[in-house]
Amino acid sequence: MRFYQKWTGIRISDGKKSEEFCAFVPGNIQYDYGKYVGFGDPMYGENCKKYEALENDSWAYVTRLSYERKGSESVWFVSEGVDYKYDVLINNEKIYSYEGMFKPFELDVTDLITGDDELCVFIYPHPKREGAAEGHRDQADASCKPPVCYGWDWNPRLLISGMWQEAYIETRTADYIFKCEPSYSLNEAMDRATVSFDIECSTGCKVNFYDAEDNLLYSGDGKSFELENIKLWWCNGQGEPYLYKWTVENAVNKKSGTLGFRKVRLLRNIGTHDPAGFPKSRYPAPFTIELNGRRIFMKGSNFVNPDIFWGHIDEKRYEELVDLAVNANMNIFRLWGGASFCKKEFYDICDKKGIMVWQEFMLACNSYPNDDGYLSVLESEAAAMIKALRLHASVVLWSGGNELFNSWSGMSDQSLPLRLLGSLCYTYDKHTPYIMTSPLEGMGHGGYKFLDEREEWRDVLQIFRSASCTAYTEFGVPSITSYESLKKIIPSEDISEITEAPSWKLHHAIGAWRPESHACLETLKRYFGKEGTVEERIKQSEWLQSEGLKAIFEEARRQWPKCSAALNWCFNEPWITAANLSIVRYPAVPTPGYFAVKNALRPSLFSARIPRFDWRSGDRFTAEIWLLNDSNKEIFGSVEVILLIGDKEVPLLKWENATADARTNTEGASVCCTLPAVDVDSITLILKADNGMENEYKLLYERKKTVYAPKGMNM
Repeated sequence: MRFYQKWTGIRISDGKKSEEFCAFVPGNIQYDYGKYVGFGDPMYGENCKKYEALENDSWAYVTRLSYERKGSESVWFVSEGVDYKYDVLINNEKIYSYEGMFKPFELDVTDLITGDDELCVFIYPHPKREGAAEGHRDQADASCKPPVCYGWDWNPRLLISGMWQEAYIETRTADYIFKCEPSYSLNEAMDRATVSFDIECSTGCKVNFYDAEDNLLYSGDGKSFELENIKLWWCNGQGEPYLYKWTVENAVNKKSGTLGFRKVRLLRNIGTHDPAGFPKSRYPAPFTIELNGRRIFMKGSNFVNPDIFWGHIDEKRYEELVDLAVNANMNIFRLWGGASFCKKEFYDICDKKGIMVWQEFMLACNSYPNDDGYLSVLESEAAAMIKALRLHASVVLWSGGNELFNSWSGMSDQSLPLRLLGSLCYTYDKHTPYIMTSPLEGMGHGGYKFLDEREEWRDVLQIFRSASCTAYTEFGVPSITSYESLKKIIPSEDISEITEAPSWKLHHAIGAWRPESHACLETLKRYFGKEGTVEERIKQSEWLQSEGLKAIFEEARRQWPKCSAALNWCFNEPWITAANLSIVRYPAVPTPGYFAVKNALRPSLFSARIPRFDWRSGDRFTAEIWLLNDSNKEIFGSVEVILLIGDKEVPLLKWENATADARTNTEGASVCCTLPAVDVDSITLILKADNGMENEYKLLYERKKTVYAPKGMNM
């Protein structure tokens, strides 16, 4: 039986202990302390900076053990994870030490307790590499603590620790089931599975195996059995995410779980070629997911920590976010390495909902060392992660981390941490693909603005139209958050104008990673004029994000099968940002950009490849019309292409009886017309179609050239 304890927290600063305060498990002890001393809402203004004063402190969780023990039952202290380096003490005697936050532990304390006992979890200060730049993510480059906590362009610097996962006292009988893990293999036709269970228990256990409809398919010792005519697990849009159920039980103990049968491989992209000439070198990295023998276009997003306080994330939050992905027609999340691992509930939900998971380890944008101390911690943490996730049908890809092969990280495929991670993936989960980092040869990260000065002031329609990547695994267009959200984070004296005021900067509107990001006021001035209220800037940025992301996703789909993936940066955010690239605002509120992405990712739709976003009178407007289809059936449809200018509809094309084979795109005809001198702010290209395949694009229209240009831009 489980007994949850009542915990108190203690701050130890310069050797001095604070007063005791109430600490919650799961949770983060800095939050509990901040609440106790009155730091205020961490989201508001600059309140989260108050936590910087706690960075070099130690902490203690303390409880007087409370439980009921019957007869010869043993007593265990169980934790799903503590962040980050810590000791466990019973009555001031150290019984366990560990560095890392992802490995669970269970300690038999039966012979250590007296009936009146104090349990303490002592947490050391956050790891900071000696010599690293103060306040920089480099401080995390010799540890396995996720570097996002050290500050990113969408996450404030907020170093947290604590008992972020469940912890409890558990009494156990002699026939307690310590382990029960199923494994399986599929025949070549993938219609028969051989299943076996690895069970650790002092007495015999009975295995019951059921289909999703609760029909009993097997009952026995579970050592090995075969199932005929099985149903496979499929990702969203490709079939049912079918999950079988199992129980393992004896007279007094019972465990249960689910199991999805699937086979996944990572293949070379169709249309990529070996390098020409001699000597031969590397070809673009294989990056097409084959699920159950079917090549899948990966359409999804980058998932980050849903809260700045990781201990507060619960099943409800995960389910809200995963449901939004399912409803947006996505089939995959990339769990970005800087934020790394989620709680187990997240993966259960992805199994159930059919969202594939590309799981990265906790390396991002740093050069991680080859020294034995770091490698030892990495091995322990990574092995625990793989063992915890390897039976989740949703986990289809492992990756060493984010952007490790570049100038600011400087790692390579000879770096020992990445070689170690590859060996661990092979040892513990060899049938799930592994890549060392993203991006690899052929893949693309970026861009992250609608109009990019580094791309000769081209917009995203132009940039991605001319791109030719095997996968676009990070790209984004920012928008300013809603005015209602701004009122929750920006003081009233600063909210009337987007400036370099501290609260605007802290919440990533100004100087997040470039001086003008993420509000991108220079871009808004370029398109909409130098003057504008905050409310007007919000609407303008939402327009750009919606049309920009829609254009990128549809362009990536048009490039299938050479291009195999489109995942925007990013899906969610950990706190209320003033401006960000996310399409879901904190905590789980979809932006207008989310709905644009949802429409762009429908299984089948008519799509227009448009040369650029802004148009003027006298321009020769052109667009290519396509039928996109990543469904598993041939589709048919007709479309009428109309250009709406003011209140006038200009018919451009009728495409009758368009067809596209399963998971295939069809290019139709192009349209063109000369734009008239009409005093309107926008024009809309309408693809009027049946069967839910309609589409439309709202484009900027100017009768005359604008008189304002960003610095360095020639008009």
